[in-house]
Amino acid sequence: MNLAVSIYKITADISISEKYGLISQMRKCAVSIPSNIAEGAGRGTDPQFIYFLNIAQGSAFELETQLLLVEKMNLISSDILKEPLESLLYIQKMNFKLMKSLNKN
Repeated sequence: MNLAVSIYKITADISISEKYGLISQMRKCAVSIPSNIAEGAGRGTDPQFIYFLNIAQGSAFELETQLLLVEKMNLISSDILKEPLESLLYIQKMNFKLMKSLNKN
């Protein structure tokens, strides 16, 4: 959830012309990650949890691509993106390990 808050804050500085494009998509992805993890955890079965973890993982990689894109477009500086990208990588790794662990069961 901290990553989602961070994404909302850094996208607030992007030009208004991107409000309904890239900004909206980045925010949706950022919110999708913890939302799908929570929904999957609440389903009560490992296969359903894994399904939602996969959706969260897809959103995480989508958000990573979008962050790299805004960096290449010079919409947000590399310095500002360093911490969110590191957090995102950590989330991707944790999520992958959790899916792997649940698949063993």
